[in-house]
Amino acid sequence: MVGIEEGGRPHPRPAGNVSPVQKRTGRASSRRRQRAALVVALVSGFGLLGAVAWGLHFVVTYPDRPVGTLRKPVQVEITRGASLSDVADLLHAKGIVSRPAFFRLYVTQRGGSSKIRHGRYHLSGSMTASQLLAALMAGPVVRLVKVTIPEGKNILDVAHILAGAGFGSYEELARLVRDRHFAHRLGVPGDTLEGYLFPDTYKFREHASAKEVLAFMVRRHRKIMRQLEKQYPNGVIRLRHSLRFTDREIVIMASIVEKETANPAERPVIASVYLNRLLFASFRPKRLEADPTIVYGCTVPLHKSAACQKFEGKIRYIHLRDPDNSYNTYQHEGLPPGPICNPGRAALAAVLHHARTKYLFFVSKNNGSHYFSATRQEHERAVWLYQKQHRARPRPGAPR
Repeated sequence: MVGIEEGGRPHPRPAGNVSPVQKRTGRASSRRRQRAALVVALVSGFGLLGAVAWGLHFVVTYPDRPVGTLRKPVQVEITRGASLSDVADLLHAKGIVSRPAFFRLYVTQRGGSSKIRHGRYHLSGSMTASQLLAALMAGPVVRLVKVTIPEGKNILDVAHILAGAGFGSYEELARLVRDRHFAHRLGVPGDTLEGYLFPDTYKFREHASAKEVLAFMVRRHRKIMRQLEKQYPNGVIRLRHSLRFTDREIVIMASIVEKETANPAERPVIASVYLNRLLFASFRPKRLEADPTIVYGCTVPLHKSAACQKFEGKIRYIHLRDPDNSYNTYQHEGLPPGPICNPGRAALAAVLHHARTKYLFFVSKNNGSHYFSATRQEHERAVWLYQKQHRARPRPGAPR
């Protein structure tokens, strides 16, 4: 309203006074703002409650949810000293864990960040978080591979067997068994591992390296030798005093005995023949004349003589007369330069506990056994009886 001053002129109302209409309009606008703020607050509150509820639900159910979408197991190598972040990132990179941050949070909440063990795993995204963490804390499942190394196999035979069992390639194994530096690191007194890869049935960890497997076999040989030396101390003393044999010479002799017969009862006797040839002053020259040593020299060493390069699996006259084959015991006196195979416990024991005989010769009887002789004359008669006469005998049905 406009006031009227005396004299008929209007005068304005004071600024602080508001009309009733304006008051009603202002109150309505204020109520609308309050309602809008309330709606916003309610919506925000419900949204926050929903987020909290979802978060709680996720936290509660995460341990039992698949950690990813990858269903096919893949191989994962967790290195020693890897952090939790390293592990989560690796699992994410492999497609196993879809949300590495959540997995890190879960592992931390469960106190497992320092309990994850290194090694090779086979994991998939279909595993739940709890299963995955349990697997990582338990460590890799150790799968064992069974492999048998028969007695009398040489280093290249062993390399083939181990390669077939999955412990490296043949090329790698063949290189290692001939590696002089590797042999010396294992304490083998020779340029190769020949003679020291103990024949036995082993169970090695799947994916074990070639070096690990070979080192274990050498340790096994050393353990067996210690047992046998304790079992036959007198034999060790006699060989060391009479022939100055070290463990190396015992292994070489055992390797020859191993290749000469598969008959257990004959091993100590055959060992006595070869030892007598070295011991008896009457036996000259002191050549062992063992066929298996020639075969070894023509097949296993990297560098072979001209005659050995013509070797086709059967010893011929040129091989018997070959002085360039250092393993030819028909030409060189004493023991060959090294073992010619990997002897087993029985062959090693046969040398340490050899028979007490005067035999100097033996010849095959063509039935898996041998005839033993103390003199050359007796031996020559046995050779005629069991070898020459046998070959000259006509076959059944052949004309006489």
